[in-house]
Amino acid sequence: MKKAATSKDNIKGDDEHNRLLSYLQKQIPWTIWEIKQIRQNVFKVETDHEPFILKGFRSFHKFKLQETFTSSLIKEGFVRTYSFLPLAKDPPLFFEGIYFGCLFYISPSEEPFTYQKEIDRKEGLDLIEKFHHISKKLKDRYVTLLPPYHQREKWRIRTVQFKKNKSIVKYFLPKEMMAEYLAWAEWSLTGMRENEDSLETNQVVLHGDVAHHNMIRDDRNQLFLIDFDLISIGQKESDYLQYANRILPTLDWELNELEKFPQLKELTTSKQYLYALSFPTDVFREWNRCIRERNYIFPEKMRPLLSLTIEQFQKRKLFVEELKKRIDG
Repeated sequence: MKKAATSKDNIKGDDEHNRLLSYLQKQIPWTIWEIKQIRQNVFKVETDHEPFILKGFRSFHKFKLQETFTSSLIKEGFVRTYSFLPLAKDPPLFFEGIYFGCLFYISPSEEPFTYQKEIDRKEGLDLIEKFHHISKKLKDRYVTLLPPYHQREKWRIRTVQFKKNKSIVKYFLPKEMMAEYLAWAEWSLTGMRENEDSLETNQVVLHGDVAHHNMIRDDRNQLFLIDFDLISIGQKESDYLQYANRILPTLDWELNELEKFPQLKELTTSKQYLYALSFPTDVFREWNRCIRERNYIFPEKMRPLLSLTIEQFQKRKLFVEELKKRIDG
């Protein structure tokens, strides 16, 4: 029999890892060959039966919510996502304060999904649209279990935190540039507030984190949407706004390129979302995370952040000017 092995990259010490391995071997009906950590509380587990993903949750509620929600998605016809293995369901796996679910492993393609490719950007949007079509049907079922999503309030809090971090950010950004980012934010938030009543309601269950790493292309070239940690109830445009913000750097911050995607063209038909497109959410998010995690002491971690903030500044400035023309026109 193949001997159990471990991969302890980024794991907090050998003892903790060995305890997890020992615990799992008692709970799982298969022989474990290898455990490899992917990120915090997420592991790939190789067994003599089949590999699976071990994903941790901070509470029983969050664990059951994701298990139930993904099951609901699949039953309603959205099958391009993961599902939970029927292992140790009652009681669930519980190790050192974390509830763990076992997910079917999606064997990845040799060509990973990336926002750098036009075909991937389009396919990602089509997948989110399909997700919204199903999650709209589930909204009433989950409305009492999920928090409402408040886009403007979330961004207001993000802006406040960025202002608090100015004492550190000022050592990396020119004063005038930092002031302009904040001016765009205030202009955006004010415009969003003043135009809120003009919108129709398109409420769905939002994914909430449409980053490229939450889309996986499998070895049969099918695209899957994963990780529902941030699901909430809100307008579908909130997911599209996040998607637009993530792909705009690959489009050289060209508004006309954004409008080539049918789902994103809708964002340019109301003042509410024209204002929202100008909010520098990625800049504030990444700087706030950088300072919270003290990454500013590591040059290799600062390079992509400075590229995002400084090298793209002029193109983003032209983009905001184009948005203002649209609004005034």
